[in-house]
Amino acid sequence: MIVAHRLKKRFVDGENTVHAVNDLSFVVQPGEVYGLLGPNGAGKTTTLRMVIGLLRPDEGYAEVDGFRTTDSPFEVRARIGLVSANDGVYPWLTVREMLMYFAELYGTPVKEAQEQTEWLAEILGFQEYLDRRSISLSTGQKQRVTLARALVHRPPVLLMDEPTRGLDVVASRVVFEYTQHARNEGLAVIVCTHRLDEAQRICDRFGLVHQGRIAREG
Repeated sequence: MIVAHRLKKRFVDGENTVHAVNDLSFVVQPGEVYGLLGPNGAGKTTTLRMVIGLLRPDEGYAEVDGFRTTDSPFEVRARIGLVSANDGVYPWLTVREMLMYFAELYGTPVKEAQEQTEWLAEILGFQEYLDRRSISLSTGQKQRVTLARALVHRPPVLLMDEPTRGLDVVASRVVFEYTQHARNEGLAVIVCTHRLDEAQRICDRFGLVHQGRIAREG
């Protein structure tokens, strides 16, 4: 479960104070896909950073799987899979080496990581380039690997920040199917997007973020 309770975050720019997130609350249950929908600059990414624990809220709190981000940041990050628009693959590692590396960072036992890597390669369809260096992959292939990287340690929570930005129709479809898989596995999922059609296609509920607040939810 993900809980955001009355989150507030201000940034000072000279003499001006920007209220990036202003009294924002929502709850995401296991097996639910929740969309944070709104234009660029609405406060979506700042909210995600507070949920992850990369930013400390000025007021309010966020909890992931029962752990508060301000009190237990490492416990929180160990329970989150993150997918962003940036591929973040290491060019000189093979896909298998990179997934095993990230699994090790999360403390996943080697045998479990090997099994999870093979399973993710099957469901996301990248068995044929599992042992190729990442520098040789196309944009769509890199996105599949990024999706796998987020689940290699079997987290209960998945955060997706503009996951289809820059992708073609085929690669975007993989993201939609992946989100459905995460829902079926019982993960609590947040999808951060500014595209209404995307939110309607993959989210069970969404909150419309405007000037740092949830203006509408449903």
